[in-house]
Amino acid sequence: MKKILLLLFSILCAIPTFAQDPNDLGAWYMYFGNFRFKESPWAIHGEAQLRSFQVSSDLDQLLLRTGLQYNLKSGQASFLTGYASITSGTSGKSRETFHENRIFQEAILRQKLGKIGLTHRYRYEQRWIEDQDFRTRFRYTLFLNIPLNSKELSEQGSWYLQAYDEIFINGEKPNERIEYFDRNRLYLGLGYRLQKGVAMQLGFLEQTTNTISKGQLQVGIFHQLYSRK
Repeated sequence: MKKILLLLFSILCAIPTFAQDPNDLGAWYMYFGNFRFKESPWAIHGEAQLRSFQVSSDLDQLLLRTGLQYNLKSGQASFLTGYASITSGTSGKSRETFHENRIFQEAILRQKLGKIGLTHRYRYEQRWIEDQDFRTRFRYTLFLNIPLNSKELSEQGSWYLQAYDEIFINGEKPNERIEYFDRNRLYLGLGYRLQKGVAMQLGFLEQTTNTISKGQLQVGIFHQLYSRK
């Protein structure tokens, strides 16, 4: 346990060094909920993300996403389709925002390499952005979940490391405003299972586009609920 706490402290101390200026460090505060119907493959997904250009201020995005999920009985795959509402701000003193409506479809595939859990997420998005033409986007994410003190991440009291890399590719032909490559997100974090259906994570994400690279502190809560019937 002492080694795990030391690792957590090391991550917290290392986060500010990723940003040359403390004002360059942003933050994402996230809640992910999954409501499972007992003895049914169906579930309702919901999430809320508040992103800021700085740790405690300057709105970057408010993202609300929900969808209907189908899970294979084996647990090796799930499929989700849904809707997202995104309000985005601009960095600095301006308080102007713009809105995006988004529909998405995704497939999640899971596998094990020894104790390490691998997850592949494939997502396709259709985007209606205020004052812009209709756009689409492809996303692929590879997650690695590494248990630290237990065999399964679902066990209460489990500590784990999570790392992922996600690449975004635009679906339109490149023009003055759009290129094929949209962005990349690289993440490393430490998680703790509070109880069977609740986990928390703290980590750091580096988001890179063709023009900028920005560090983001991430704090996330992951909540799975089951119906009683």
